[in-house]
Amino acid sequence: MGRTRLVVTGAVVAVSGVLVGGRMLLTRQAAIARRRIGKPLGEDSLDADRVWRRSFDGEPIELLLLGDSLAAGLGAAKRKETLGGRLAKGLGLRMHRPVRLRTAAVVGSESPDLDGQLDALPDDARVHVAVIVVGGNDVTHRLPVAVSASHLNTAIARLRERGAEVVVGTCPDLGALRAVPQPLRRLASSLSRRLADVQAETARHAGAEPVDLRRAIGPLFFDEPDEMFSLDRFHPSALGYRRTAEALLPAVCRAADTALSSRRPSQPA
Repeated sequence: MGRTRLVVTGAVVAVSGVLVGGRMLLTRQAAIARRRIGKPLGEDSLDADRVWRRSFDGEPIELLLLGDSLAAGLGAAKRKETLGGRLAKGLGLRMHRPVRLRTAAVVGSESPDLDGQLDALPDDARVHVAVIVVGGNDVTHRLPVAVSASHLNTAIARLRERGAEVVVGTCPDLGALRAVPQPLRRLASSLSRRLADVQAETARHAGAEPVDLRRAIGPLFFDEPDEMFSLDRFHPSALGYRRTAEALLPAVCRAADTALSSRRPSQPA
């Protein structure tokens, strides 16, 4: 009996040592990744808020972007290259309507910050379509998935109460970040995939349409990192934002069509 206890105690100590050593390794690698990435782009994205496609007739479609630096467009050199600018241009062209872009997304945001972004909107702000892209910072800051999902669900519900149709771009695969060393990169990839799956399920249950960015554009970021990432190797380049917008645009157009159809006056029989 004593020998059994000794063996078990030794095993527990060994496992504990491995876990502690693993945490220390991941902590060191996280510090390395932060140094490699740095903040060469600063923390302020370009202001792309305006009416796009003004040459088209009709009242503008009201497009709102919520979320983190990807939604805010950090890394784009021109406002037309931001995610919001590209979505607004593409939506206007397909719907033959002007589009008024409003960007509430803030660089560095996590899912719990969605509440504050919505609180900052004017009470009378009209929203036809809202696009939410958030999650990368949830992973890097080790936010519990259940917390992320809860705040996403609340944000979608609040937008739906405003009469908006909602599109959710799920968390990209952070395994594409080559500035992050292994095995931390594999862990980040696994965690971001898990979060993306939960976000998709949450979005569907809340009445929003999810777009799986990992499957839609992930291979491009893995295979063409020099072209798809900006100079910090973390945020998308102009081409990266273009491909991301192309992945989101079909869902955004469907959302706009639904929103506009529901607001049209009924035709007499």
